[in-house]
Amino acid sequence: MSKDAQNYKDSLSLPQTTFPMRGDLVKKEPQRLDQWESNGLYQRIQKRRIDQNAPRFILHDGPPFANGDVHMGTALNKVLKDLVLKSKTMAGFETPMIPGWDCHGLPIEFKVCQNARDLEPAEIRRRCVDFASGWIETQKASFRRLGVFGDWDNPYLTMDSAYEADIVRSFSALIKRGNVYQSKKPVQWSYGAQTALAEAEVEYMDKKSISLYVEFPLNSDKFGKDVSMVIWTTTPWTLPANLAVAVHERIEYVVGRFEKVNHEGLVISKNLVIAKDLLEAIEEKTGFALKEIFQEVKGDEFEGLEAQHPFLERTSKLILANFVTTESGSGAVHIAPGHGADDYAVGQQNGLGVLSPVDDEGKYTDECGLPNLVGEHVFDCNVPIIKILAVAGFLLGKENYYHSYPHCWRSKTPIIFRAVEQFFISLEGIREKALEEIDKVNWLPKWGRNRIYGTVEARPDWCVSRQRTWGVPVPVFFDTEGKAVIHAETADKIADLIEQEGSNIWFELTDEQLCERLDLPTGYKKCRDTLDVWIDSGSSHKAVVERRPELEGPADLYLEATDQHRGWFQSSLMLSVGLRDAAPYKSVMTHGFVVDQDKLKAKKAGKTNGESTKLSKSEAEKSGKPIDAAYYYNKYGSDIVRLWVSSVDWQTEVPFGEDLFKQIAEPYRRLRNTLRILLGNMDGFNPETDAIAKADMPILDQWVLERLHEVITECRAAYETFEFRKVFNQINQFCATDLSAIYVDVTKDRMYCDSKESLRRRATQTVMHEVFTSLVTLLAPVLAYTSDEAWAHAGFAGSVHEQDFPKAKDEWAPSVVSTKVAALLEARGVIQTAIEEKVQAKDFNKNNEASVLVTVPASFEALEQLNDREFATEFFILADLKVQTGDKLTAEASATEYAMCPRCRRYEPLLESGLCARCEDVVNS
Repeated sequence: MSKDAQNYKDSLSLPQTTFPMRGDLVKKEPQRLDQWESNGLYQRIQKRRIDQNAPRFILHDGPPFANGDVHMGTALNKVLKDLVLKSKTMAGFETPMIPGWDCHGLPIEFKVCQNARDLEPAEIRRRCVDFASGWIETQKASFRRLGVFGDWDNPYLTMDSAYEADIVRSFSALIKRGNVYQSKKPVQWSYGAQTALAEAEVEYMDKKSISLYVEFPLNSDKFGKDVSMVIWTTTPWTLPANLAVAVHERIEYVVGRFEKVNHEGLVISKNLVIAKDLLEAIEEKTGFALKEIFQEVKGDEFEGLEAQHPFLERTSKLILANFVTTESGSGAVHIAPGHGADDYAVGQQNGLGVLSPVDDEGKYTDECGLPNLVGEHVFDCNVPIIKILAVAGFLLGKENYYHSYPHCWRSKTPIIFRAVEQFFISLEGIREKALEEIDKVNWLPKWGRNRIYGTVEARPDWCVSRQRTWGVPVPVFFDTEGKAVIHAETADKIADLIEQEGSNIWFELTDEQLCERLDLPTGYKKCRDTLDVWIDSGSSHKAVVERRPELEGPADLYLEATDQHRGWFQSSLMLSVGLRDAAPYKSVMTHGFVVDQDKLKAKKAGKTNGESTKLSKSEAEKSGKPIDAAYYYNKYGSDIVRLWVSSVDWQTEVPFGEDLFKQIAEPYRRLRNTLRILLGNMDGFNPETDAIAKADMPILDQWVLERLHEVITECRAAYETFEFRKVFNQINQFCATDLSAIYVDVTKDRMYCDSKESLRRRATQTVMHEVFTSLVTLLAPVLAYTSDEAWAHAGFAGSVHEQDFPKAKDEWAPSVVSTKVAALLEARGVIQTAIEEKVQAKDFNKNNEASVLVTVPASFEALEQLNDREFATEFFILADLKVQTGDKLTAEASATEYAMCPRCRRYEPLLESGLCARCEDVVNS
């Protein structure tokens, strides 16, 4: 008996493949990466498309900062870009990828100076180069390991001399337009880093502040004697810089007598001016209640009057301002032109000066008029100023409140608005054109248009000078009288000098030496400031896209996180419009932040108290939740990271946690096992000689090709619109349901037990070959390593990444076949229910022991197939099927009377040999 069983086993056609079930990605992926790089795969891919004269698709890589390991947010971004480019490559485009790094700026300089203080500028810069270069190599290795293709040996770096020269040339072009000027204006100032900050360098954190209601006595009897304006401020430390009080011309104000009973029981009476709509709110905040109305007047009645400063020997002018509201406060606003953008603007309109008595460290200077507070930090002076007001009798009320306040992204200290001499780019003429260009761009998602439109529309002139060492110098000199010499011709000469000798030359040469090299008058002094780093990255359309021969502008796509609407997307837009009156991109794709999975759940449950769900490296380290990409690709494999990226909805916040990686491993195993099954069943199949036409195939095989037609069509359309999640869902569902649960299960018997040349077995091999070649190429952008591994085990030449996406052949289009199989699958569900009831009742043990009577309506679409015993017993995996017509679809199951064939293990009528007819034919042949 054992001899016969062995003979039967030898007669079976078991699957054969060298493709292992276990991925062992952590070990094998680096080996495949070495093959790709040693064989110049990226270069081969590009050359193939160039030789075909293929159209170009330019995704311009936004530069990550050269500081720190690659975290999962950066990994999401880089893999999304790679999914775009790999899918575009396989769709027939030439897709050059020039990766880049943003190298200058505060974070690097901050780190370098922490480790070594009091260095000369040139030495700081040399150390910054070393620091940035080290992290570039670290990040580059991570991006490569993630399977991201690109010209990694020739990236662009914003610290390269040619790039720096183009930054200066971009600035020069703006000088030529007349858009560069110097002025003393309030800017966002980091006293922790001692520099001005760009909007994108500011982050918001909760802060406790003190708000005050303060009297400013009027120097006029127009509204009666001893009448005071009431101002409300959340920044008591700015009161020494007050130069005016603003009201709104159309707001109605009450001039009246107000009373309050103090803690000693004494009645305090004051004559005050308060907005009528805020009387109740002020009574609640200060205790002062209106007892008698003297007058009700509009705000324009106050224009031109003066009020006495509450503790300094000067007056404050009463002016009109449209930004005054009755939403909070008193209806009168304290104006300090040196400490706020609105204050500055309205001060300029009313001829006020700019007083900002604060130094670089955030400490009061002599100009504050309070000798005892000179040298003290402004935030430490709120309480002393409150005491001064209280002693003077001008403090009406105060309260603590918590609010979101801007902080320096690097030093984490609260910022102050402080007027200093800075260089600015006027957006006059640029803003209007930029708004026009925004509406010509395709924004993905669509709401991106409104986000950037609003920020561009509202942004003030661009403060571009920074009090830093590590950056591109502001290409400006000062003459012997200290006046800025802003000349495009000089800037162009500086750019040429930088391109030839590097930007360190600016810091290494003396003023005299630079003047001699640039043919400038003796006595001129170079500017010590550097340019805002957003000019660095914002110039990449000129320094990279225009310079590199394999690129061309405008780029087809910019792809970054949502914070770049006020960062790189905007700086690139403003500079491109400034240089050529056009946007630098055709489409902009924005992805959400990677957020903590647990915090996101808590947020949806309303349990976060408004705290951010964004991943933080410091928090991750405290909580034991790694966020470095290397942790995940070294533990699970890069393809698992890539599969996670393809599975998420990039348009919203992207939840992340190690549990999700464990979950994503399950569909990976399914996809890998599907490829393995397909490869195993393709053993011995030659598509040139063994393929069967669709029309000659059994109906189930035809149906799989029709489903494949849908999968190819849907996936290619999803790739076209960057909907990678749809690709993931389509393929995952096709593999789990159509292939694994139906097709592979049903055809296993024919693949093992039919003769190798049987038509239906060859039909299945034909289908599996088509499915494999389609799936492995459709999956290649996502499972970059696994797909290439499977391609190699199939014995195909080259790399899967050198192939084209499959085409949905017309003859595979859905037809009546799909309608019939849909009916058969409905019947399968009813039949399976009937069988399971009998199995549970222990009438028999498994499907293939069942004999079923199925009742179907006369209109049943696949009646012919049900009456075909060979088809029906295979499709439903049972011993026998009898069919009758009736009102509705029902089924009854019972144990079969047939015996089991010892070769195929099916319950069939047996011949004298003890085998079923099919098996006897195969054994005898």
